[in-house]
Amino acid sequence: MDDPAAPGPAGSPANDNGNGNGNGNGNGKGKPAVPKGRETFRNQRRESEGSVDCPTLEFEYGDSDGHAAELSELYSYTENLEFTTNRKCFEEDFRTQVQDTKEWLELEEDAQKTYVMGLLDRLEVVSREKRLKVARAVLYLAQGTFGECDSEVDVLHWSRYNCFLLYQMGTFSAFLELLHMEIDNSQASSSALRKPAVSIADSTELRVLLSVMYLMVENIRLEREIDPCGWRTARETFRTELSFSTHNEEPFALLLFSMVTKFCSGLAPHFPIKKVLLLLWKVVMFTLGGFEHLQALKIQKRAELGLPPLAEDSIQVVKSMRAASPPSYTLDLGESQLAPPPSKLRGRRGSRRQLLTKQDSLDIYNERDLFKTEEPATEEEEESAADGERTLDGELDLLEQDPLVPPPPSQTPLSTDRVAFPKGLPWAPKVRQKDIEHFLEMSRNKFIGFTLGQDTDTLVGLPRPIHESVKTLKQHKYISIADIQIKNEEELEKCPLSLGEEVVPETPSEILYQGMLYSLPQYMIALLKILLAAAPTSKAKTDSINILADVLPEEMPVTVLQSMKLGIDVNRHKEIIVKSISALLLLLLKHFKLNHIYQFEYVSQHLVFANCIPLILKFFNQNILSYITAKNSISVLDYPCCTIQDLPELTTESLEAGDNSQFCWRNLFSCINLLRLLNKLTKWKHSRTMMLVVFKSAPILKRALKVKQAMLQLYVLKLLKIQTKYLGRQWRKSNMKTMSAIYQKVRHRMNDDWAYGNGSSCSARCSCHKALPLQQVWHLQDCEPREKKSLHFSITSDNCLCPN
Repeated sequence: MDDPAAPGPAGSPANDNGNGNGNGNGNGKGKPAVPKGRETFRNQRRESEGSVDCPTLEFEYGDSDGHAAELSELYSYTENLEFTTNRKCFEEDFRTQVQDTKEWLELEEDAQKTYVMGLLDRLEVVSREKRLKVARAVLYLAQGTFGECDSEVDVLHWSRYNCFLLYQMGTFSAFLELLHMEIDNSQASSSALRKPAVSIADSTELRVLLSVMYLMVENIRLEREIDPCGWRTARETFRTELSFSTHNEEPFALLLFSMVTKFCSGLAPHFPIKKVLLLLWKVVMFTLGGFEHLQALKIQKRAELGLPPLAEDSIQVVKSMRAASPPSYTLDLGESQLAPPPSKLRGRRGSRRQLLTKQDSLDIYNERDLFKTEEPATEEEEESAADGERTLDGELDLLEQDPLVPPPPSQTPLSTDRVAFPKGLPWAPKVRQKDIEHFLEMSRNKFIGFTLGQDTDTLVGLPRPIHESVKTLKQHKYISIADIQIKNEEELEKCPLSLGEEVVPETPSEILYQGMLYSLPQYMIALLKILLAAAPTSKAKTDSINILADVLPEEMPVTVLQSMKLGIDVNRHKEIIVKSISALLLLLLKHFKLNHIYQFEYVSQHLVFANCIPLILKFFNQNILSYITAKNSISVLDYPCCTIQDLPELTTESLEAGDNSQFCWRNLFSCINLLRLLNKLTKWKHSRTMMLVVFKSAPILKRALKVKQAMLQLYVLKLLKIQTKYLGRQWRKSNMKTMSAIYQKVRHRMNDDWAYGNGSSCSARCSCHKALPLQQVWHLQDCEPREKKSLHFSITSDNCLCPN
């Protein structure tokens, strides 16, 4: 998993001796030409690591992208011809049912409702062909009757209006019954299984049904201040209907989960999996709530439990943070390697003054000036950097490189235009109860010779500084909702008869979890299988699932232009799948954690068992900047633009140009979600943290820091922080820039030894954990499930993994 773009010292052009070429003689007279091999090495690294020139990405994280973008991602470019088919089906039916020559937009609301009722009646026919035509007419209404609109804004407006009208007339329930029929259609499944290659034609009925349902969910989910009171009432009713479905008394999301597992099992290869996943994600977001609603629920629950309010909203804090600028191209060495040998110092004029200037500049830079804009490295500095590279062991990353000898202060004045000093640390420090107990245990053992267990109030016999330390720790003590939930569970286990049966509130999260519980391992494995197939780093295998069934046309392209268009469509298709799965998993984990910590732990356990951690690391083992700035889109073919304007003639140049956006929103959104997911799986879990070390995640994560986006950098730094003390002194010494960034951006935990390895932990000097099989990484002790809660378990591998 080492970075192929950042070769190690051995065998690289920069590691030639260079003695024959001459490096100068320390007296400052003359400067030889830069060796050709070294210059080639620098040029190659600059080309492969072009992210140093990456500008700060103006990205605002949220539940989803803009409304038009979310609707356009429902359709693949292969489906564009079906917009005309939907319009023809509607116009034919509309002319036969409406006597006047009026258009849809000219009808009164009562006439529109009457026509929709007629459409729903005509859906209940035996002929599949007639039923499909009526369903296409309904889809045309949900798409905004674009044939009667003049602009994209009008299309989006009438799409929302028609979706609310369709829901009020009972369209969603009718399409839900049709969806059940198509899922149980064994003839379509067997026909798809017999075909050597499944195409878009095998899922026509399913795609029409899922498109109508997705448009209704997405349009009704969107809240606006100008919405009439009837729409707001319909929205709440629809949310309740999706959470407590009348069909089999189960949430609608469970039906979509069953479609995902059926698709991954190979029994239904014709399912349009992208539409299923998009609809599943939006249904979970609509019924459980997005990130803002989640924060409101957390505040409400803390108030109910009598806990103090939250100090900050993490997403809001990150929005105010600045991304760290990548350093220049020279190397970031330790202080001992920065100083020249004494023999060279004696031969230089004013060398002592330069050394003091250099040390002062480094102190200012490392402690206060993380965001300083740096001058490009001079040729002399690059030459000395190439010489110093021979002294390093392991991987050297451009992010960690720092000017060896900054120019004198007279040449680079520290003006306010070029330096931005942080006003303070962005996060309030947090202290757990365990941290206070551990601190007092160590202090009592040192000064008294015995401990008092979990007693944190008795300070007799301890010196005054320890009293002040305990007072400071208690001032920043943080009690989480999970702590209260675990404490309540322990009390219920101790006194089950006296406390009685626990009353579990019927929240949407609880209802969804109860429905998912017995098949939850299959759901998680299926989602991760699809995520693996959609990852850009995955190689095509014969036994992998085919996720391109709803994007490949019946006839494969024959021209170069058609092949380019299909290639863009396929890449876009995979990106949307990654986006939906990453957002779905993150939402589920956050809601289940708020509902009950054991539900979160159970889902996390099965994600880890399904190799979610190495899967995410494999996803990031690529050029992340190229992935985030990829332009796999054709703006003129996106909905609703393609329904209003006449499609221009596509050329090879127009396809290669793409759009003018600075980055791809969905790809950056996916990367942040996957990093947040990885943080949730590994936080406070020593065995899973050691998995990051075993899989050599540090160089992979460091490459992601080249993307100048504050939120992405924050979660990368969090992942690096939890494994820093296991990476060894040499790694920390060579990556002081990363250490400084962690200090400035990540929340501080008092008495946390993240920046150094101690004797009780497995340090990097002990490399025997690299040979451990994965079976020894997890040590779980399962207990019987209790009532409606998940499986209780505890991680017992809190100590070092080394068998020594």
